[in-house]
Formats: sequence, structure tokens, C-alpha cells
Amino acid sequence: MKKRKIGTALSLVLAAGTLLGACGKSDDTTKDTNKGGEKKNDFSVAMVTDVGGVDDKSFNQSAWEGLQKFGKDNGLSKGKGGYDYLQSKSDADYSTNLNTLARQDFDLVYGIGFLMQAAVEEIAKQQKDSQFAIIDAEVKQPNVASVLFKEQEAAFLAGVAAALQTKSNHIGFIGGMEIPVIERFEAGFLAGVKAAKPEVKVDVQYSGAFDKAELGQNIASKMYSSGADVIFHAAGGTGNGLFKEATDRKAKDPSKEIWAIGVDRDQNDMGPDVVLTSALKRVDVAVQDLSKKAMDGNFPGGEVALYGLAEDGVGLAPINSKASNKDAIEAAVKEWIEKIKSGAVKVPGTRDELKNFSAK
Repeated sequence: MKKRKIGTALSLVLAAGTLLGACGKSDDTTKDTNKGGEKKNDFSVAMVTDVGGVDDKSFNQSAWEGLQKFGKDNGLSKGKGGYDYLQSKSDADYSTNLNTLARQDFDLVYGIGFLMQAAVEEIAKQQKDSQFAIIDAEVKQPNVASVLFKEQEAAFLAGVAAALQTKSNHIGFIGGMEIPVIERFEAGFLAGVKAAKPEVKVDVQYSGAFDKAELGQNIASKMYSSGADVIFHAAGGTGNGLFKEATDRKAKDPSKEIWAIGVDRDQNDMGPDVVLTSALKRVDVAVQDLSKKAMDGNFPGGEVALYGLAEDGVGLAPINSKASNKDAIEAAVKEWIEKIKSGAVKVPGTRDELKNFSAK
């Protein structure tokens, strides 16, 4: 398949209307009058997961859901020449998998996650005629598009929700690895708690992994046992352990206030009785948006696309209808969204910025 020419630079921030448009059916999909069906686009796209896997119920899954929707909306089939993925079992697989997909002549290859930054840079330099995209990191190569999110804004809203729902004034945060993207989640969450209810205590602990559900459950168990009644995770597959612990405790004592907050996608399906809400990071929308631009010949090589609340790239999932403080949380979240979008409040994205944060 002939590679598409790398397009001209796009705006740093992608407009919300463009995001929504990415979800529609591509104009490039045309009817094949001879066969009476749809003719597939001459475009192919694939992704490489990090070690969390394509079914991590979080970050990688969201990316794959976006890629699947893009493929189906544009008449592509799963597999070579359409849309596909390769799963990484260890970080040693990143470069190999990226190189494999490039050699299979996929028009666009995604590296999903900050941990793939070095691998994407390495392979992009070797495969100069291929187009790559990296999620959650920046690679300064002309054939690489970088996608970043303002995770701190979604996490801030989650912090507001947690602070207003807690009855014990004690909540928790479980992070995966201590990398910039997770620090943005942590800083935003703590800022949201501080803005809504500054007297609330927050336990912060990192598991050091994104694929260890047993570690997530162990940390959650200790936090709940120490008095926390709401815990937010930004730990990929490790966070699945949080939901198991919360669900198990709720099953033993249905009257007990036990809540968990998901991340990246709406994780209500991980525990409808215990998931308060989720800090949404629309990796699926970003994947669809960038894929369409590449298909249309407008690949933003060398540029950074930044998605925040103003671009509808992050947000907060619906508040659980069983939450006792649902109405107050929804009202507060709506108010803070407007303040953040207007620029009246700048949410901190690092621990240093958090030290000087004031919501007043």
C-alpha cells in the first residue's frame, strides 16, 4: 500500500467540533455499485498496547475501542490492510511490535502510552516513510504525531466528587507508575478535594505497575481498612483490584459506604454498586480523530495535539444514582467545569504546582 504523504501542521489544540466529527462516517467510504456493498478505504491503521493489554478495562481498551469504531465507520476489516493491534507482554516487545506493523505497511501505527516513548522514537527514525502516533508522550520526529491530555482536569472533577461524597473525610488515591501522566492525575485529584472540602484526608500510594490487579486490591484493602470510604485509581489494569475489593466489601455489608472511582473510560461496569464515577480520558476519541486526519491526508507529523475539558477530550462520567450526595456533586461539578473552561481556575498538573494552588 502506498504511504500517504505527511500532512501540514495542525493547530496545537483540536476543536471539540472536530472531535465529534471524527465519530461520524467518513466521506471516503463509497458504494461499490458493481457489488452492491461498500468499498473499503485504501487506508490501514494499527496500535501497539503497553503491558496492560488490550482488555485492561482502562487505557488500552479505550484506545482499541476507538480504533475499532474508526475501522467499522470507514469500512475497514480487522487484520492486515485494515485495523489491528499487537499486544506487548513486556517492554522488550515495544520496538519489535512497532517495527512489525510498520513493515506490514500500515499507514498509521500507534504506540499506546508514555512507556513507549523511546520505542516510538527509535522505530520512527528507522522507518522514515511510515507514520506513527504516540499517546501520552511527545516524540519530536516529523513522522510522529504526539497526543497529550489534561488529565488533571478530569481528576479535579473526580476529586470534587470524592470530597463531597465521603462520610469519613478520608479518601485514597492509587497510582500506577510514578510518571508525569499519573502525576497529573494525582495533582488534579488532590486539588479537586482541596477545592471542595479542604479538611478531607487523602492517602496516596503507587503500585509501581499497570498490570497487577492483586497489588491494587491489596492497597485498596489497607486504605478501606484504615477508614477511607472513597478511592480513586489511575493505575490501568492494577486498578481492577480496587473494584474487586470494593465489590467484595459491599457484598459482605450492603449498608456500608464503599465507593471507587474509575479512570480513562466509564468503569461503572466494574461494579455498578460501588463505582461512584470515572475520570474520563477520551483516548478513543483522540484515536478516531487523528486516524481520520491521517486518512484524509492531513497527518499532523511533528505536532502535539492537546485534549482538555475545553476540547471535550476529558471529563467526568455520570454520578452513580445510588450516591447519597448525587445532586450536590452534580451541581458542584457543573460549576467547576465552567470555571476551568473559562480559565478562571487553572488545575495543577504537578506536585509543585499543587503546592501553590488556590481555587479562590
